Amino acid sequence: MARAAVPAANAELLKNHPDLRFKLGPYTYELATKNGQSSLSVSNGVESTTENLEWALGKGNFGQSYVYRENDKYYEAELSFYTLPNGLDITTGHSRDVPQNIDAAAGGYTPLASIRQCFGCHFTASSTNDRFDPDHAIAGVTCEACHGPGLAHVALMSSGLPDAKGLIMNPANLDPVESVDFCGACHRTYADAVLSGQSKMGIINVRLQPYRLEKSRCWGSGDARLTCVACHDPHIEVVRSAEFYDAKCLRCHRQDPNTKRTADHPGSACKVGTKGCVTCHMPKLEVEETHATFTDHFIRIARPGEPYPE
Repeated sequence: MARAAVPAANAELLKNHPDLRFKLGPYTYELATKNGQSSLSVSNGVESTTENLEWALGKGNFGQSYVYRENDKYYEAELSFYTLPNGLDITTGHSRDVPQNIDAAAGGYTPLASIRQCFGCHFTASSTNDRFDPDHAIAGVTCEACHGPGLAHVALMSSGLPDAKGLIMNPANLDPVESVDFCGACHRTYADAVLSGQSKMGIINVRLQPYRLEKSRCWGSGDARLTCVACHDPHIEVVRSAEFYDAKCLRCHRQDPNTKRTADHPGSACKVGTKGCVTCHMPKLEVEETHATFTDHFIRIARPGEPYPE
């Protein structure tokens, strides 16, 4: 998470691909990185424009998007880098229609409310005292992004005095609903999905993990065994091995050999197996426009060929 944002010219993806090109209708794009600057140039043969990219957003596991600034307004570049095709394509969420003019071809203006949310998830302290202050933001998700201001906490811990932990916000103390909503501030809550209309947009909402998780039958009205942090440690890289999660699933779904029931859980043990649980019950789904696959956090019996469950 610490690399959720970097200056565009420092982005390893762009350093390793210093001359990227793309074609859309009459528009020819070039994303060039050289001499400490990354710039996106667009031309239709009659007009042209060049925008100096300010920030690269995303670590690059699946892809990376870019923003530039003009007259203190932020724009999301029309193109992003996608890891799987190893090149440029239309930024997720942007229309694939041919842009109507050269400025729209370069990128789309991002309203202040949206850019604040964007910075809030990719930077630390981009807003202070309810004032958006991108020039003093810390790139990436650092400790204070989740735990709040830590100066007093660090000072007291260093002194060896008691009660220092009370001076820092600890998300581990949140109840299940609050915990998932806390992570959902960036990964999108159930309410976010519904209010934005994304709950009815089909497979692309598989990217909204808290929303999908809360659709699970076993979530009920909130279960501490089913929060984001019950399976993922936010302080380390996400583990991508399916077998790693077996023990977590079997904490609830292991059958008692004596009673033939699962302990402390309303569901039953799986009749098929005890390995690779998530490969059946949390399938990976491909979202074509993102050039990536996502684990569906809607826990269920997923049957091959079934329609995507909204």
